[in-house]
Amino acid sequence: MEEATAYLRDGVLSHLEKLEAHARKLALKQDETQRQQENLVRLRARIQELRLQRDELQTKVNLQQVRLIRQEGPTSSNVEPVQAAETRGQALLKWKVENVKAMLQAFHLTGLSGKLTKQGVCFCISTAYEGTYLDSYYLDLLIQQPVQIRHHSVPIFIPLEQIAKKYLQTNIKCFLAMLSDHLNAYAGRKYQADQLQDHYSAFLEGTLQRNSLHNVLFFNYDVETESKTFPFRAKLVYGDLTRSLPTEATITCKAGDVSDTLVEKTAAHSNLFRHTALHKAFDSFKRAAESLDQTA
Repeated sequence: MEEATAYLRDGVLSHLEKLEAHARKLALKQDETQRQQENLVRLRARIQELRLQRDELQTKVNLQQVRLIRQEGPTSSNVEPVQAAETRGQALLKWKVENVKAMLQAFHLTGLSGKLTKQGVCFCISTAYEGTYLDSYYLDLLIQQPVQIRHHSVPIFIPLEQIAKKYLQTNIKCFLAMLSDHLNAYAGRKYQADQLQDHYSAFLEGTLQRNSLHNVLFFNYDVETESKTFPFRAKLVYGDLTRSLPTEATITCKAGDVSDTLVEKTAAHSNLFRHTALHKAFDSFKRAAESLDQTA
């Protein structure tokens, strides 16, 4: 009887180890995909930045040509600076309008769309996670000197003011791309937490604690290990607000006696949470529990 129990225990542990190895491979693959997506976003932003620099240089050349033409004609020294400033301002404003029109076409298939208004442009940033469309946010810009945000529906906890201060006046494309990254990451974090609470509440002990930005999560959960159910406590911290995966995952076991195997499993859980969507990590726990039931 003892030999059969030991054999059964070893078989269960072996099966769990296989599942965890598969989860680690899946996590590494998803992490690589995430890095490739991040590199693609950075490359697109760099391309947009270079195009903007090209347009700025073209504008400067046009303004220089205007100055040369005006200098050749008979003009008053008092009127010339005012007229030159007006010409420069009109050229800059025209360039900004044309640049916005180009952006509306370029971003149409990237979750960002917009339409021209009488005073500027109104953008719509649509968020999504793993192919699921989530919320949309609106941003109404006044195209003037300087560019101003007239109205918006961006949540107060998104650092809109900091992003605008850094990019809005110098690179509207980067401003929109960075704002979109923040909104999509927030939507992704919220989506994962909602999925965990709605579909995997059986694993949770108590309620999931989260802040408005969903960049700090606390929860207690139970997982069956070594034919016993152990209570774990988790703290997930999302240090990079442009990502939907945590940068820190602190997992502790609330049980009194903790074996070496259990210590390894807490480390495995931490690695899983840092590289896998939250609800998918619990889906792997669910599959492992179902396998244990079938084996028993």
